[in-house]
Amino acid sequence: MSVLAPYAAHPEHTQGRQHPEAAPEGRNEFQRDRDRIIHSTAFRRLEYKTQVFVNHEGDLFRTRLTHSIEVAQIGRSIARNLALHEDLVEAIALAHDLGHTPFGHAGQDALNECMREHGGFEHNLQSLRVVDFLEQRYAEFDGLNLTFEVREGILKHCSMQNARQLGQIGERFLDKRQPSLEAQVANLADEIAYNNHDVDDGLRSGLITLEQLARISIFSRHLFEVRARYPKLEGRRLIHETVRRMINSQVCDLCAQSGKNIVAANPADLAEVRRAGTLIAFSAEMQQEQLELKQFLRQHLYRHYRVKRMSSKAQRIIRELFAAFHADPLLMPDEFQTRAREEPARAVADYIAGMTDRYAIREYRRLFTVDELPL
Repeated sequence: MSVLAPYAAHPEHTQGRQHPEAAPEGRNEFQRDRDRIIHSTAFRRLEYKTQVFVNHEGDLFRTRLTHSIEVAQIGRSIARNLALHEDLVEAIALAHDLGHTPFGHAGQDALNECMREHGGFEHNLQSLRVVDFLEQRYAEFDGLNLTFEVREGILKHCSMQNARQLGQIGERFLDKRQPSLEAQVANLADEIAYNNHDVDDGLRSGLITLEQLARISIFSRHLFEVRARYPKLEGRRLIHETVRRMINSQVCDLCAQSGKNIVAANPADLAEVRRAGTLIAFSAEMQQEQLELKQFLRQHLYRHYRVKRMSSKAQRIIRELFAAFHADPLLMPDEFQTRAREEPARAVADYIAGMTDRYAIREYRRLFTVDELPL
């Protein structure tokens, strides 16, 4: 680890864990968190959870797992440039989607609708619930017992009602304070990763085209540069050379603008970072280009009729699974039946949110499909 800025998070100054533990040997506190996340059941499940395209539709589309790895790589690069703690950024990045439902945002929206009368469902809050409670691995505590700084970074958004129930981890939402710069980096690394790999996956799927994207400022600028330098380049190499330049330009812009913001705010330490406004940010010009790209993806990819059909089927699966399990918790595995005695709806949400795409499909078939009986 290179020399850290005075306003970076330091593992030796962590605000601690919910359950006290002896300091780790041979690694720092944030590295221990990173390792616990990687070895968790919830992390392995991300391999079979949708980003945009359902897992079985193709082997090369991003999943929640590959997305999380890309976020971690981008986040570490930014942290290194800004003299922030790379291990903390990596841990937050790898954990940020642990609570995501099967079937991407369609699944989350459906489960939130099902939970509307029971406190709602939000995947950032569920990710925190996974690392604080749902992972059952250690003898002395539930969850992964992560440091405050990692848990804070996982919880990017939170309603005031939920914040009041979360104790120390919810206080910053009530007090309008910022998280660490490392948490802010992980948040925007997430944005860079999903915008750019959704472009890549959208082109691979054929749902969007180079001709359409050539009208989008950030893509057209880099496409022109690649074609000028490599006039005979075509196919996947042309796309990859363009997308990698897009990512690099966004990372460089973020580092430059964030550096200016930090110099202007001049925080002496992490406590002053928390009292400042958001410091990790794109330039105004890059922010506008990001918005243009997001609007394009929303209109031409996320609302494409083939994606909408897939999303509609996914939401029907989630709604019908929830209704069946909520009506009869005995249909769930024993551990969720036990939990359902105290919080029936939340136990069902925990069970469904933990499912992979293919497991949810299998459960749906087990509950609602009558196989042909042998003669």
